[in-house]
Amino acid sequence: MAFVVKKTVNNNEYYYLNENKRIEGKVKTKTLAYLGKTKKDADKKAKEIIKKLSQQSTNKKSVSKEIIKKLSQQSADKKSTSKEIIKNMAEEKNKPVEKIETNQGKTPELVNEKISIDELANFCKRKGLVFKSSEIYGGFSGFWDFGPLGVELFNNLKAAWWKYFVQDKENMTGIEASVISHPRTWRASGHLSSFSDVAVVCKKCKKSTKVDKSELETAKCDNCGGEFENLGEFNLMFKTSVGALNPTEAYLRGETAQGMFLDFKSVSQTSRMQLPFGIAQIGRCFRNEIAPRDFLFRDREFHIGEFEFFLNPEEKKCDLLEKKHLDVKLRLLDAETQEAGKEDLKETTIGKMLSDKKMEEWHAYWLAEQILWFNSLGLEKIKIREHMKNELSHYSSATFDIDYEFPFGSKEVAGNANRGQYDLTQHQGESGESMEIFDEKYGKKVLPKVIEPTFGMDRIFLALLTNSYCVDKEKGSVVLKLPPKIAPIKAAIFPIVKNNEKIVNLSREVYESLKKEFNVTYDSGGSVGRRYSRNDEAGTPFCITIDEESTKNNDVTIRDRDTTKQIRVKISDVKNILRDLILGEIEFSKSGKKVV
Repeated sequence: MAFVVKKTVNNNEYYYLNENKRIEGKVKTKTLAYLGKTKKDADKKAKEIIKKLSQQSTNKKSVSKEIIKKLSQQSADKKSTSKEIIKNMAEEKNKPVEKIETNQGKTPELVNEKISIDELANFCKRKGLVFKSSEIYGGFSGFWDFGPLGVELFNNLKAAWWKYFVQDKENMTGIEASVISHPRTWRASGHLSSFSDVAVVCKKCKKSTKVDKSELETAKCDNCGGEFENLGEFNLMFKTSVGALNPTEAYLRGETAQGMFLDFKSVSQTSRMQLPFGIAQIGRCFRNEIAPRDFLFRDREFHIGEFEFFLNPEEKKCDLLEKKHLDVKLRLLDAETQEAGKEDLKETTIGKMLSDKKMEEWHAYWLAEQILWFNSLGLEKIKIREHMKNELSHYSSATFDIDYEFPFGSKEVAGNANRGQYDLTQHQGESGESMEIFDEKYGKKVLPKVIEPTFGMDRIFLALLTNSYCVDKEKGSVVLKLPPKIAPIKAAIFPIVKNNEKIVNLSREVYESLKKEFNVTYDSGGSVGRRYSRNDEAGTPFCITIDEESTKNNDVTIRDRDTTKQIRVKISDVKNILRDLILGEIEFSKSGKKVV
């Protein structure tokens, strides 16, 4: 008997037509069709489908009776088979039995659902992506732990960043600086004197937070609209003590940039890099935030991916700036629009921004490279915000924020600043050590200026999740459409059954072979459909099933997460095909024999 059910996913209602059937002594529920988002539409569509089901049942009974009759009449004729009889009957009637369409064999309709920051946090916890740190003690505000799936995804994100900006660039190299550096570092950089926020508390609801100094007079509480009371400025540097006896006051780094400035001359000498060149690193940073909030967005411990690109101040032309960079399209919130009190975005290109003299060529090159990298991850819902003159640091000629359009609002995920010679000048003055190096092109010693692209890696991690978070409208299940090269698990290997020794042994062989090169998982728990859903939700792009045919023909079935289509390939080819699929070098449909 068919019946209507309602499922709620992220506060959205979906209606389905289900049917219970007894299979091998067990009652199992099967979804027949998706009915829509309203009860009215669902009831109407359900009646139509149930009517078709009734007609189908009548047709089947009629056909079965005719088959039995034909078989009885021709039982003496050994040349006739049941298949031939059925074929002849179909030809006679020239009318196939009507079928009710189901999701099987179709590309599912995956909808990128809007999800709140709290819903995202709950999803991350449920799937082992991110946990609240020290949760057994009630947690510790502003600190989070990456779980089993989360650490794999985050490591893949960092690896993709490192490959694109360091290993694939001839003029880039990397370091990993210590979290604690000499205390004078932060005096020279200005962090001890100006790295602070204004703490405020709402006079009405007593909620505490921070505001920019420029907004102190006009800011209102986002919780109740009340006015704020100014509690004063607080430095965000984390203090610590170094040494057990006669301890020295030191600080956990508030950014990764200073380590690259301190090591600048050592890197240029040991790596034999000539100007222009860059130094990159990804690392943990610490800020004693007044009011940590919004999950991974405003924390006390976080990760920054950053590089300092050093060039001669006289260098105006960028020989790496190509047409593909100039043609990069973007949505820009420029300074003029903001100064007029508006927030209208302009469709423009990197080339147009150059012609409008909003930045220099090297600055334009790296901003274009940042946008191209985001696009390579499928993160295209970005906008660029130009800093107004009253926002710019005294040493910066141009700064841009890169914001991502999250379902819960536009948030900054990266930035790009022309820092000039400020940082090297400051450290040269504080340390007494010359930071000049010889530029062979110009034949003299120079103090380089710096272009600084910066990435909030934890925020980009969340952008990937929200961009990939989809709901299958037919099933109501979550599918995490992560790019295969970023996905935490590349493939799941399924034995079709777990009580067949030949199938299990062959499945283990495939698993052992693939795990030498890829992060794969072996999954034999529950029905194959259940295993598919479990891996869809984890973002696993491919599922590999070993069945009875596999033991005979040495082949397997590979299923694509996003389309649910399947192909059959030889076991000897699986590793190469999986590698090409992950790298996007081959289309799934062309990778093997299509399974109908």
